Amino acid sequence: MPDGSIIKTAMLEINDLHGFYGESHVLHGVSLEVRQGEVVTLLGRNGAGKTSTMRSIMGIIGRRTGSIRFQGTELIGMAQHKIPRLGIGYVPEERGIFSSLSVDENLTLPPVIKEGGMTVEQIYDLFPNLKGRGTTQGTRLSGGEQQMLAIARILRTGANLILLDEPTEGLAPVIIEQIGVAVRALKARGFTIVLVEQNFRFAATIADRHYVMEEGHVVDMIPNDQLDANMDKLHTYLGV
Repeated sequence: MPDGSIIKTAMLEINDLHGFYGESHVLHGVSLEVRQGEVVTLLGRNGAGKTSTMRSIMGIIGRRTGSIRFQGTELIGMAQHKIPRLGIGYVPEERGIFSSLSVDENLTLPPVIKEGGMTVEQIYDLFPNLKGRGTTQGTRLSGGEQQMLAIARILRTGANLILLDEPTEGLAPVIIEQIGVAVRALKARGFTIVLVEQNFRFAATIADRHYVMEEGHVVDMIPNDQLDANMDKLHTYLGV
């Protein structure tokens, strides 16, 4: 894959997205775009709509209106099971490791949907903590190792847009650093990554741009190279 830093084509375009859980209106006109090869974060307080935006992309929200286009294909109205097959991988906050399966079985369970996925050997090079743990039950791994496994199993599939929901939540600093190394390596391979993150200090080490969400809509976009100049504003948004 080419280095994403020189590619400026919009891969994901969201316009006037509204999302609903039953009668609850949780997203109120979200608009953003993610260019091919970028790492973009969604920042905001709890309940701001970050996870609901991720779930809307994947079609796993009660109802959604507006427009979500992935590589030019409209996702609104598309059946849930068809969306990942376009090349979108989703790692939810709860990780979703299968407790009855080994590491190897968890890793190889998701089907390959297109060419360009990483080999198991390449994945173990990216996440050396998992190497040699193939027969270990997935839920016997540490929290950090489970997070690595949750990301790793998407990388085999050929998905080129990866959605990560709170990948550093509750993890030790040394594991957070390893996750950061892996995300930067994936960007270098040409992956496009969107992550929900509350730890903006971590986000600043990996992201190109940051969208700030409040009460179900985007209130600001801050390029990473302008983060320091906007720190006071960001503290206000996040309540830090």
